[in-house]
Amino acid sequence: MPSSSLAAPLDVELRPDRPAMLRVDPPQDAAAWAAEYRDALRAQVTEHGALLVRGLGLKDPDQVGAVFARLAGELLPEREAFAPREAHGAGLYSSTPWPANQPMCMHHELSYPLQVPGLLLLACLTAPEDGGATAVADATEVLDALPAELTERFEREGWLLTRTYNDEIGASLAESFGTDDRDAIERYCRANAIDTRWQGDGSLHTEQRRCAVVRHPLTGRRCWFNQIAFLNEWTLAPEVREYLVDEYGAERLPFNTRYGDGSPIPEDVVQRINTVYEQHTRREPWQAGDLMLLDNIGTAHSREPFTGERRVLVGMAEPRRLADSCPTGEASGR
Repeated sequence: MPSSSLAAPLDVELRPDRPAMLRVDPPQDAAAWAAEYRDALRAQVTEHGALLVRGLGLKDPDQVGAVFARLAGELLPEREAFAPREAHGAGLYSSTPWPANQPMCMHHELSYPLQVPGLLLLACLTAPEDGGATAVADATEVLDALPAELTERFEREGWLLTRTYNDEIGASLAESFGTDDRDAIERYCRANAIDTRWQGDGSLHTEQRRCAVVRHPLTGRRCWFNQIAFLNEWTLAPEVREYLVDEYGAERLPFNTRYGDGSPIPEDVVQRINTVYEQHTRREPWQAGDLMLLDNIGTAHSREPFTGERRVLVGMAEPRRLADSCPTGEASGR
Protein backbone atom coordinates (compact mmCIF):
# COMPACT_ATOMS: atom_id res chain seq x y z
CA MET A 1 0.00 0.00 0.00
CA PRO A 2 1.27 3.55 -0.66
CA SER A 3 2.60 5.68 2.15
CA SER A 4 2.68 9.44 2.47
CA SER A 5 5.89 11.36 1.87
CA LEU A 6 4.79 13.72 4.67
CA ALA A 7 5.13 11.04 7.30
CA ALA A 8 7.83 8.58 6.17
CA PRO A 9 8.76 6.00 7.34
CA LEU A 10 5.18 5.16 8.36
CA ASP A 11 3.65 2.63 5.98
CA VAL A 12 0.05 3.77 5.84
CA GLU A 13 -2.59 1.73 4.03
CA LEU A 14 -4.86 3.81 1.79
CA ARG A 15 -8.10 2.29 0.54
CA PRO A 16 -11.01 4.24 -0.98
CA ASP A 17 -13.68 2.75 1.29
CA ARG A 18 -11.78 2.85 4.58
CA PRO A 19 -9.92 5.40 6.69
CA ALA A 20 -6.16 5.51 6.35
CA MET A 21 -4.67 2.79 8.55
CA LEU A 22 -1.28 2.26 10.16
CA ARG A 23 -0.46 -1.21 11.50
CA VAL A 24 2.27 -1.32 14.16
CA ASP A 25 3.94 -3.96 16.28
CA PRO A 26 2.85 -3.58 19.91
CA PRO A 27 5.37 -1.22 21.57
CA GLN A 28 6.58 -1.76 25.11
CA ASP A 29 5.47 1.76 26.01
CA ALA A 30 2.58 3.09 23.89
CA ALA A 31 2.94 6.64 25.26
CA ALA A 32 6.65 6.78 24.42
CA TRP A 33 5.86 5.45 20.93
CA ALA A 34 3.21 8.16 20.50
CA ALA A 35 5.71 10.85 21.52
CA GLU A 36 8.32 9.54 19.07
CA TYR A 37 5.95 9.42 16.11
CA ARG A 38 3.75 12.39 16.99
CA ASP A 39 4.76 14.63 14.12
CA ALA A 40 4.53 11.84 11.55
CA LEU A 41 1.11 10.78 12.82
CA ARG A 42 -0.20 14.34 12.86
CA ALA A 43 1.04 14.86 9.28
CA GLN A 44 -1.02 11.85 8.21
CA VAL A 45 -4.12 13.27 9.89
CA THR A 46 -3.65 16.61 8.12
CA GLU A 47 -3.25 14.84 4.78
CA HIS A 48 -5.98 12.20 5.07
CA GLY A 49 -8.39 13.63 7.65
CA ALA A 50 -8.37 10.51 9.79
CA LEU A 51 -5.86 7.84 10.78
CA LEU A 52 -6.58 4.50 12.46
CA VAL A 53 -3.59 3.02 14.30
CA ARG A 54 -3.84 -0.73 14.90
CA GLY A 55 -1.54 -2.73 17.13
CA LEU A 56 -0.89 -0.36 20.05
CA GLY A 57 -2.78 -2.63 22.42
CA LEU A 58 -4.41 0.15 24.46
CA LYS A 59 -5.99 -1.42 27.54
CA ASP A 60 -7.00 1.13 30.20
CA PRO A 61 -7.91 4.80 30.67
CA ASP A 62 -4.58 5.77 32.25
CA GLN A 63 -2.67 4.41 29.27
CA VAL A 64 -5.06 6.08 26.84
CA GLY A 65 -4.78 9.40 28.64
CA ALA A 66 -0.98 9.24 28.46
CA VAL A 67 -1.06 8.49 24.72
CA PHE A 68 -3.53 11.30 24.04
CA ALA A 69 -1.37 13.74 26.01
CA ARG A 70 1.73 12.83 23.98
CA LEU A 71 -0.15 13.30 20.72
CA ALA A 72 -2.21 16.39 21.48
CA GLY A 73 -1.04 18.06 24.69
CA GLU A 74 -3.72 19.32 27.05
CA LEU A 75 -7.18 17.89 26.45
CA LEU A 76 -10.24 20.13 26.43
CA PRO A 77 -13.06 19.99 28.98
CA GLU A 78 -16.38 19.47 27.25
CA ARG A 79 -18.79 22.41 27.25
CA GLU A 80 -22.28 22.59 25.74
CA ALA A 81 -22.57 18.80 25.68
CA PHE A 82 -25.88 17.48 24.36
CA ALA A 83 -25.61 14.25 26.37
CA PRO A 84 -23.73 13.38 29.58
CA ARG A 85 -20.47 11.47 29.36
CA GLU A 86 -18.55 9.53 31.99
CA ALA A 87 -15.22 11.24 32.80
CA HIS A 88 -12.05 9.13 33.10
CA GLY A 89 -9.64 11.96 33.90
CA ALA A 90 -9.05 15.52 32.78
CA GLY A 91 -10.50 15.82 29.27
CA LEU A 92 -10.89 12.05 28.85
CA TYR A 93 -14.46 10.84 28.39
CA SER A 94 -16.54 7.85 27.46
CA SER A 95 -18.16 8.02 24.05
CA THR A 96 -21.56 9.70 23.96
CA PRO A 97 -24.28 7.41 25.35
CA TRP A 98 -26.69 6.49 22.57
CA PRO A 99 -28.94 3.43 22.08
CA ALA A 100 -26.85 0.60 20.63
CA ASN A 101 -29.49 -0.22 18.01
CA GLN A 102 -29.66 3.38 16.75
CA PRO A 103 -27.01 4.99 14.52
CA MET A 104 -25.41 8.32 15.32
CA CYS A 105 -25.30 9.91 11.88
CA MET A 106 -22.38 11.91 10.54
CA HIS A 107 -21.41 15.07 12.40
CA HIS A 108 -18.47 17.12 13.65
CA GLU A 109 -17.89 17.02 17.38
CA LEU A 110 -19.07 20.21 19.11
CA SER A 111 -19.41 22.20 15.90
CA TYR A 112 -21.77 24.68 17.58
CA PRO A 113 -19.64 26.37 20.28
CA LEU A 114 -17.71 29.42 19.08
CA GLN A 115 -14.49 27.59 19.96
CA VAL A 116 -14.43 24.10 18.46
CA PRO A 117 -12.02 21.18 18.94
CA GLY A 118 -9.71 20.87 15.95
CA LEU A 119 -8.55 17.36 16.86
CA LEU A 120 -10.52 14.37 18.07
CA LEU A 121 -8.83 11.29 19.55
CA LEU A 122 -10.54 7.95 20.14
CA ALA A 123 -9.34 4.69 21.67
CA CYS A 124 -11.17 1.36 21.64
CA LEU A 125 -10.78 -0.64 24.84
CA THR A 126 -13.56 -3.13 24.06
CA ALA A 127 -14.72 -3.83 20.52
CA PRO A 128 -18.38 -4.76 19.95
CA GLU A 129 -19.38 -8.17 18.69
CA ASP A 130 -20.76 -6.66 15.51
CA GLY A 131 -21.03 -3.15 14.02
CA GLY A 132 -20.23 -0.06 16.03
CA ALA A 133 -17.62 1.38 13.68
CA THR A 134 -16.65 5.03 13.96
CA ALA A 135 -17.03 5.80 10.25
CA VAL A 136 -15.67 8.97 8.63
CA ALA A 137 -16.47 11.26 5.69
CA ASP A 138 -14.46 14.05 4.07
CA ALA A 139 -16.17 17.41 4.75
CA THR A 140 -15.01 19.01 1.49
CA GLU A 141 -16.17 16.08 -0.62
CA VAL A 142 -19.55 16.19 1.14
CA LEU A 143 -19.86 19.94 0.53
CA ASP A 144 -19.08 19.50 -3.17
CA ALA A 145 -21.60 16.64 -3.50
CA LEU A 146 -24.54 18.40 -1.84
CA PRO A 147 -26.99 20.30 -4.08
CA ALA A 148 -25.84 23.87 -4.67
CA GLU A 149 -29.22 25.37 -3.74
CA LEU A 150 -29.04 23.60 -0.36
CA THR A 151 -25.49 24.63 0.53
CA GLU A 152 -25.95 28.19 -0.77
CA ARG A 153 -28.87 28.82 1.58
CA PHE A 154 -27.03 27.41 4.58
CA GLU A 155 -23.90 29.30 3.66
CA ARG A 156 -25.92 32.52 3.38
CA GLU A 157 -28.02 32.10 6.53
CA GLY A 158 -26.06 29.68 8.69
CA TRP A 159 -27.89 27.12 10.83
CA LEU A 160 -29.73 27.49 14.12
CA LEU A 161 -29.41 25.08 17.03
CA THR A 162 -32.31 25.17 19.49
CA ARG A 163 -32.19 23.46 22.87
CA THR A 164 -34.61 23.13 25.75
CA TYR A 165 -32.93 21.73 28.84
CA ASN A 166 -34.88 19.39 31.09
CA ASP A 167 -34.08 16.82 33.76
CA GLU A 168 -35.05 13.83 31.64
CA ILE A 169 -33.45 13.94 28.16
CA GLY A 170 -29.89 14.95 27.30
CA ALA A 171 -27.33 16.81 29.36
CA SER A 172 -28.43 18.83 32.36
CA LEU A 173 -27.50 22.48 32.76
CA ALA A 174 -24.62 21.53 35.05
CA GLU A 175 -23.36 18.87 32.63
CA SER A 176 -23.55 21.23 29.68
CA PHE A 177 -22.27 24.46 31.24
CA GLY A 178 -20.23 23.18 34.16
CA THR A 179 -22.57 24.92 36.62
CA ASP A 180 -26.25 25.21 37.42
CA ASP A 181 -25.91 28.79 38.65
CA ARG A 182 -28.33 30.88 36.58
CA ASP A 183 -26.19 34.02 36.50
CA ALA A 184 -23.08 32.08 35.49
CA ILE A 185 -24.98 30.32 32.70
CA GLU A 186 -26.30 33.63 31.38
CA ARG A 187 -22.79 35.13 31.41
CA TYR A 188 -21.44 32.16 29.48
CA CYS A 189 -24.23 32.39 26.93
CA ARG A 190 -23.78 36.14 26.40
CA ALA A 191 -20.05 35.64 25.85
CA ASN A 192 -20.66 32.76 23.42
CA ALA A 193 -23.42 34.23 21.24
CA ILE A 194 -26.21 32.07 22.66
CA ASP A 195 -29.67 33.57 23.14
CA THR A 196 -31.39 32.46 26.35
CA ARG A 197 -35.00 32.35 27.46
CA TRP A 198 -36.06 30.95 30.83
CA GLN A 199 -39.40 29.15 30.69
CA GLY A 200 -42.21 29.45 33.23
CA ASP A 201 -41.33 26.04 34.65
CA GLY A 202 -37.71 27.09 35.24
CA SER A 203 -36.26 25.25 32.24
CA LEU A 204 -33.89 27.00 29.84
CA HIS A 205 -34.40 27.43 26.09
CA THR A 206 -31.39 28.48 24.02
CA GLU A 207 -30.75 29.38 20.39
CA GLN A 208 -27.43 29.83 18.65
CA ARG A 209 -26.74 30.55 15.00
CA ARG A 210 -23.56 29.20 13.46
CA CYS A 211 -21.97 28.91 10.03
CA ALA A 212 -22.57 25.69 8.11
CA VAL A 213 -19.57 26.11 5.80
CA VAL A 214 -16.15 27.09 7.12
CA ARG A 215 -12.63 27.33 5.77
CA HIS A 216 -10.17 24.87 7.28
CA PRO A 217 -7.58 26.81 9.32
CA LEU A 218 -4.65 24.65 8.14
CA THR A 219 -5.50 23.47 4.62
CA GLY A 220 -7.73 26.36 3.48
CA ARG A 221 -10.29 23.88 2.13
CA ARG A 222 -13.98 24.79 2.39
CA CYS A 223 -15.74 22.30 4.65
CA TRP A 224 -19.36 21.34 5.36
CA PHE A 225 -18.93 21.73 9.13
CA ASN A 226 -22.02 21.46 11.32
CA GLN A 227 -24.47 19.16 13.09
CA ILE A 228 -27.50 20.14 11.03
CA ALA A 229 -28.61 16.58 10.27
CA PHE A 230 -27.39 14.88 13.43
CA LEU A 231 -29.29 17.12 15.85
CA ASN A 232 -32.41 17.48 13.69
CA GLU A 233 -35.73 15.91 14.62
CA TRP A 234 -36.00 14.10 11.26
CA THR A 235 -32.85 12.07 11.93
CA LEU A 236 -34.43 10.50 15.00
CA ALA A 237 -36.16 7.15 14.69
CA PRO A 238 -39.85 7.86 13.90
CA GLU A 239 -41.10 6.42 17.19
CA VAL A 240 -38.55 8.48 19.16
CA ARG A 241 -39.48 11.68 17.36
CA GLU A 242 -43.19 11.02 17.90
CA TYR A 243 -42.63 10.42 21.62
CA LEU A 244 -40.57 13.61 22.05
CA VAL A 245 -43.07 15.76 20.16
CA ASP A 246 -45.94 14.34 22.21
CA GLU A 247 -44.03 14.77 25.47
CA TYR A 248 -42.49 18.22 24.99
CA GLY A 249 -44.15 19.80 21.96
CA ALA A 250 -42.61 20.60 18.59
CA GLU A 251 -41.16 23.91 19.83
CA ARG A 252 -39.62 22.53 23.02
CA LEU A 253 -37.71 19.48 21.84
CA PRO A 254 -34.50 18.84 23.82
CA PHE A 255 -32.58 19.75 20.66
CA ASN A 256 -33.38 20.56 17.05
CA THR A 257 -31.88 22.42 14.11
CA ARG A 258 -33.35 25.02 11.76
CA TYR A 259 -32.32 27.25 8.91
CA GLY A 260 -30.43 30.30 10.08
CA ASP A 261 -33.54 32.47 9.69
CA GLY A 262 -35.39 30.23 12.15
CA SER A 263 -37.62 28.39 9.67
CA PRO A 264 -37.95 24.59 9.89
CA ILE A 265 -35.73 22.31 7.83
CA PRO A 266 -37.90 19.90 5.79
CA GLU A 267 -37.48 16.16 6.21
CA ASP A 268 -36.31 15.70 2.62
CA VAL A 269 -33.43 18.16 3.13
CA VAL A 270 -32.21 16.23 6.18
CA GLN A 271 -32.54 12.95 4.31
CA ARG A 272 -30.55 14.39 1.40
CA ILE A 273 -27.71 15.44 3.70
CA ASN A 274 -27.59 12.00 5.32
CA THR A 275 -27.68 10.28 1.92
CA VAL A 276 -24.69 12.27 0.69
CA TYR A 277 -22.85 11.47 3.92
CA GLU A 278 -23.52 7.76 3.38
CA GLN A 279 -22.23 7.97 -0.19
CA HIS A 280 -18.92 9.33 1.11
CA THR A 281 -18.57 7.11 4.19
CA ARG A 282 -15.39 5.21 4.92
CA ARG A 283 -15.54 2.58 7.67
CA GLU A 284 -13.30 0.07 9.43
CA PRO A 285 -14.60 -2.05 12.33
CA TRP A 286 -12.94 -1.40 15.67
CA GLN A 287 -10.52 -3.87 17.19
CA ALA A 288 -9.62 -3.73 20.88
CA GLY A 289 -6.54 -1.57 21.40
CA ASP A 290 -7.09 0.63 18.32
CA LEU A 291 -6.36 4.36 18.26
CA MET A 292 -8.02 6.84 15.88
CA LEU A 293 -7.06 10.46 15.25
CA LEU A 294 -9.54 12.72 13.46
CA ASP A 295 -9.27 16.18 11.96
CA ASN A 296 -12.56 17.32 13.48
CA ILE A 297 -13.02 20.23 11.06
CA GLY A 298 -12.11 18.46 7.84
CA THR A 299 -13.69 15.10 8.67
CA ALA A 300 -17.15 14.13 9.92
CA HIS A 301 -17.68 10.95 11.90
CA SER A 302 -20.55 8.68 12.88
CA ARG A 303 -21.21 5.73 15.17
CA GLU A 304 -22.91 2.73 13.63
CA PRO A 305 -25.37 0.41 15.44
CA PHE A 306 -23.79 -2.49 17.29
CA THR A 307 -24.32 -5.57 19.41
CA GLY A 308 -22.32 -6.57 22.48
CA GLU A 309 -20.24 -4.33 24.73
CA ARG A 310 -18.50 -1.35 23.13
CA ARG A 311 -16.08 0.81 25.11
CA VAL A 312 -14.48 3.75 23.32
CA LEU A 313 -12.76 6.66 25.08
CA VAL A 314 -12.67 10.16 23.58
CA GLY A 315 -10.44 13.20 23.95
CA MET A 316 -10.68 16.61 22.28
CA ALA A 317 -7.81 19.03 21.72
CA GLU A 318 -6.54 22.06 19.81
CA PRO A 319 -9.35 24.59 20.23
CA ARG A 320 -10.07 26.66 17.13
CA ARG A 321 -12.14 29.81 16.86
CA LEU A 322 -12.87 29.68 13.16
CA ALA A 323 -12.31 32.98 11.38
CA ASP A 324 -15.60 32.79 9.49
CA SER A 325 -17.69 31.34 12.31
CA CYS A 326 -20.88 33.31 12.72
CA PRO A 327 -22.08 35.22 14.54
CA THR A 328 -19.33 36.95 16.47
CA GLY A 329 -19.68 39.02 19.60
CA GLU A 330 -22.24 38.69 22.34
CA ALA A 331 -25.74 37.28 22.09
CA SER A 332 -28.77 39.44 22.59
CA GLY A 333 -29.55 37.72 25.90
CA ARG A 334 -33.30 37.75 25.55
